[in-house]
Amino acid sequence: MKKRFPKIVQYSIISVYLIFLAGSVVRMTGSGMGCPDWPKCFGYYIPPTSEEQITWKPNTEYKKGIIIIKDEALFVADKNITTADTFTIKNWSKYTKHDYNKFNKYHTWTEYINRLASVLAGFVFLFLIYASTKFWKTDKRIPYLAFTAFFLMLIEAVLGKIVVDTNLKPEIITIHMVIGLIIIALLLQLKFIISDKKTYNYNSLFNKLLIISVIFSLIQIAMGTQVRQFIDEQVKLFGFENKNYSLMDPSFKFYFHRSFTIAIVLVNLGLFYINQVKNLGYKLVNWIVFLLFLETITGILMYYAEFPLGTQAVHLLAGAILFGLQYYLWLQSRKSLN
Repeated sequence: MKKRFPKIVQYSIISVYLIFLAGSVVRMTGSGMGCPDWPKCFGYYIPPTSEEQITWKPNTEYKKGIIIIKDEALFVADKNITTADTFTIKNWSKYTKHDYNKFNKYHTWTEYINRLASVLAGFVFLFLIYASTKFWKTDKRIPYLAFTAFFLMLIEAVLGKIVVDTNLKPEIITIHMVIGLIIIALLLQLKFIISDKKTYNYNSLFNKLLIISVIFSLIQIAMGTQVRQFIDEQVKLFGFENKNYSLMDPSFKFYFHRSFTIAIVLVNLGLFYINQVKNLGYKLVNWIVFLLFLETITGILMYYAEFPLGTQAVHLLAGAILFGLQYYLWLQSRKSLN
């Protein structure tokens, strides 16, 4: 199991990034409320594929917990029932966690696939914590990091439920995102401990700029979720089909998010310059510059080209990968101090 542990760590990292990707597609398509409940979807483990399946019908069996649409409202079955010719309210409770009462099969299944990605990651993390126990006698850092990452994944699952129950409350989404990045950092530290044996050159200014770049990326991603909140509110106001209005009269947070990109670019170009001039040999710097370029281009396209298909997903995923590379590069830079 010890020999396979590096692969398990890699799979764990990939699984978390798949969650980021699935979540970004959910946001991009406006599918966040495709399932009104959690962990089931309209009371089903496998979601409905048509509105007819969740529309109240007479002389039909419904199991406890099934959610239906009746008179443009959601109702939950209080027990296993067989309906009569008319709707009997005493057998149902109105779904009051939020007033979202629409059904769109594409949104429902997009959100459901997002949840499946989280379930898949959960199984991978179970293998991770089991395998990490094999290192208890030789390096306790490994099981500590693995169990902490798994614990945070459990918190993420709870937050996922809260996100649904609060109808996509932006503050919860921001916390959800930041904890996801912390999990990435823990997994990258695991990967570094077990796999990275190379000795790196040290430069004090380079190391300090790296710390700043990691903090800046964390701030930018958190702020990006707040900008996304404004966009979601605009979408609710004007309709998903009118996304060209999403950035009409944007808030200060948008302008901060956009302008802060300049500071991020300058810091990371500084890293690139020092790496080249001092011949430090950090290959990850080139990938960081590429991801910064990708982030900038997708950001420009979203603002000036009215959110072309896929740009939001690429923008979010590139930001998460950028944070991961910067953090791993910092670990490499720190190693040269030891």
